[in-house]
Amino acid sequence: MAGVRVKENEPIESAIRRFKKQCEKAGILAELRKREHYEKPSVRRKK
Repeated sequence: MAGVRVKENEPIESAIRRFKKQCEKAGILAELRKREHYEKPSVRRKK
């Protein structure tokens, strides 16, 4: 799980930007989109 600690005197926007980069690097959003709808195993094998 991605997590970011906001540093002292750091704007929240930059912390959010760092969090988004970590999520993208970890592949969290891609995994979320992949699992958004159930896919039958037979359909998954065809891909």
